[in-house]
Amino acid sequence: MNPHLDRLHPYPFEKLRQLFAGVTPNPDHAPISLGIGEPKHPTPAFIQKALTHALAGMATYPTTHGGEPLRQAIADWLERRYGIPPLDAATMVLPVNGSREALFAIAHCVVDASRPGALVVSPNPFYQIYEGAAYLAGAEPYFVNSEPARNFACDYSSVPDDVWARVQLLYLCSPGNPTGAVLSLDDWRQLFELSDRHGFVIAADECYSEIYFGATPPLGALEAAHQLGRSSGTRPYQNLVVFSSLSKRSNVPGMRSGFVAGDPDVMKKYLLYRTYSGGSMSPPVQVASIAAWNDEAHVQDNRNLYREKFSLITPILKQVMDVELPDAGFYLWADVRRTGLSDTEFARGLYAEYNVTVLPGSYLARDAHGINPGRNRIRMALVAGVDEGLEAANRIHQFCKDLKAS
Repeated sequence: MNPHLDRLHPYPFEKLRQLFAGVTPNPDHAPISLGIGEPKHPTPAFIQKALTHALAGMATYPTTHGGEPLRQAIADWLERRYGIPPLDAATMVLPVNGSREALFAIAHCVVDASRPGALVVSPNPFYQIYEGAAYLAGAEPYFVNSEPARNFACDYSSVPDDVWARVQLLYLCSPGNPTGAVLSLDDWRQLFELSDRHGFVIAADECYSEIYFGATPPLGALEAAHQLGRSSGTRPYQNLVVFSSLSKRSNVPGMRSGFVAGDPDVMKKYLLYRTYSGGSMSPPVQVASIAAWNDEAHVQDNRNLYREKFSLITPILKQVMDVELPDAGFYLWADVRRTGLSDTEFARGLYAEYNVTVLPGSYLARDAHGINPGRNRIRMALVAGVDEGLEAANRIHQFCKDLKAS
């Protein structure tokens, strides 16, 4: 067996099952889960229609590269969304079966495990795929802690030069999971300079880019690169690839449709790797994906639903815990120390007494540089409808009041 498998940590939801073992939740309350970031808004009817009307395509083997119409639809969306020059859809865009699988695969394409001390840098807390991909590619993860005083940004200037010299891949998530933090243009300038100096690839996870609360959309990696003069020349977007998905944007997590785009040199190698390892997107899903990428009205409606939920729920929770509206994304990243409980104690008690599931923040992070930056925090995914979200918020509020009273 691959010995690297033994280095993998239990997934956060497995830890949660173990935490809840032996607990019978209060039967007076119907279960509400804020634990998993699975969109619950309805899938738009026009996407369902496009999928079902294309079922004849099931009789055809799809190519790894995907059809030209889908690649062009993705390239056109990137141009519209980020104000960047047109991408070459043939060499700079690749459809994938969800960003999770693609984010895992990029490490196996990029990392040269024969080089001693190979490192993959990840924010901390982080999407657990980054760590697993690093281990199974034969590298070590190196975590950079998010800092509440920096609006949960990571201080990449704290990483020593001798560490950067061993880095082959840097995972970034902006807007962040679970913090909702968005990288600034200055952040990107620093990271591009580090990439140029040390030669590592940047994998920018942007799956939450279309859920935001202000008037200005979050800055994207390709957008930042263009603004910094990195979108042209013989190698545009050098050592930068971005990952995105329709799951959150269009409420189709079961469709497993996303893309990778960026540096044509990296994309050429990535396509070669995926020709052998990656599943191809089915033709009906490609047709439905084209319909989704070409429409923005449903995305605005989706964003408005999240804005309504966050505007109603955040003030209720602020009364009993330290929590703020994030830059973007659909998570609340709350500090529960005011309750006198740890993150795991809070999650277990809330589940037992009010049948609401939240995820302990320490399960999403690792001990690094003397701390676990997720400790004493909980992640709440506001993915359900407004009424269910409000019910969960009121139960959490009451749970915290009960703790204070006792």
